[in-house]
Amino acid sequence: MAERFRQFTFASDSPRVSMIKGDYREHTEFMRHLTGPRGSVEDMINNWAATADEPYQGITVDGKVIPGLYELEPDGAPVQEMVDAADRLTRILTAEERARLSRPIDAAEWRRWNNAEVYIFEYGLRLEELPGLKRDAVLAVIRASLSDAGYATTRHTMWVNKFIGELLDRRGVFNEWSYNFTIFGDVSLHKPWGWQLMGHHISLNCVVIDGQLWLSPIFLGAEPNRADAGEYAGVELFAAQASLALELVRALPASLRKEAVIFSDMRDPSLPPGRLHFADQLHLGAAFQDNRVIPYEGPAATAFPEAQRRKLMETVASHLDVLPRGSRTARLRSIEKHVDQTHFSWIGGTGDEDPFYYRIQSPVIMIEFDNHSGVLLSHQAPEKFHVHTIVRSPNGNDYGRDLLAQHYAKEHQKEEAEQ
Repeated sequence: MAERFRQFTFASDSPRVSMIKGDYREHTEFMRHLTGPRGSVEDMINNWAATADEPYQGITVDGKVIPGLYELEPDGAPVQEMVDAADRLTRILTAEERARLSRPIDAAEWRRWNNAEVYIFEYGLRLEELPGLKRDAVLAVIRASLSDAGYATTRHTMWVNKFIGELLDRRGVFNEWSYNFTIFGDVSLHKPWGWQLMGHHISLNCVVIDGQLWLSPIFLGAEPNRADAGEYAGVELFAAQASLALELVRALPASLRKEAVIFSDMRDPSLPPGRLHFADQLHLGAAFQDNRVIPYEGPAATAFPEAQRRKLMETVASHLDVLPRGSRTARLRSIEKHVDQTHFSWIGGTGDEDPFYYRIQSPVIMIEFDNHSGVLLSHQAPEKFHVHTIVRSPNGNDYGRDLLAQHYAKEHQKEEAEQ
């Protein structure tokens, strides 16, 4: 049986496909000068840049950061393996490539990530411009930092990006290597440093601080989320995250389910103004939303029966499979401490074929899963084969910012004690 997304493929000569020009640089230049009903893309990019340059606070529920939520302590992060891989990478790069690769630990570029195919902010190494040996060395840093499952998910997302490029016959814009890689800080066993992988449907922001690994924000998506032909046929993304959440909402007692399902239609006309974004759709914590105020919605898990609380934590855990074991265990332990303050909300249907959005939000984590309408496929309504997911660290710890502040405070105290 043909995958459902095949019903929505554009003809090769359609206006939508014709908008995808040449290679990624030509396409970016074309898009920059595009003007539509919402104004020019250039104006949107300028607004994004301005937002990214605002002083960082973090996502909150009321504009006020709750202090003391994050603990700086070693979690078994694979720092030695990461350092070894990063050192191997830098040794084989040219001086000019090393300059493009590296940014200070507090560089503004951390917050300029986005999930568009358009190459908006130029920094880091563009993987498709690197020879295979250097590209493999970049992948080795990523592999050393993530779990096996996390590395596989990352690579599968890159493969599916290649698949859509083949489907559209636009390989110059959508391919396996349409991504930028940047290292922030000085690679070290003891000093804070990190990396970012950013491009179409991927943004991973990883930092290690005093033996602790923090991965946030995490953006992963796919359209479609399953390849049905070619060398990657059978690769599928986000099935566990979707099925666990669907099991959870269905298993809630009727009163709690009624409270959790805040809208049964993803395009309900009564959605509040601004709730549906033309690009982010139902996502609230997407790119350039580092300081957004996002009040809780849906019931808190303190009201859940024990079985549903476990299912909620299983759903959370499925979004953190990307983390290496020790870091994931520590992260889940921290989230469990706040489980009574963890809220679950749902928009959409709960049938097997219904698209949906859900959000899991607590003082220390915010997860969003959204089925989108078409961008590279023609479906006007949300479909289950187009998925965007995001994981955020509310109250000031995206990019490990809270942990970095703790590190610098500890270093300052040490210096004062030595004087």
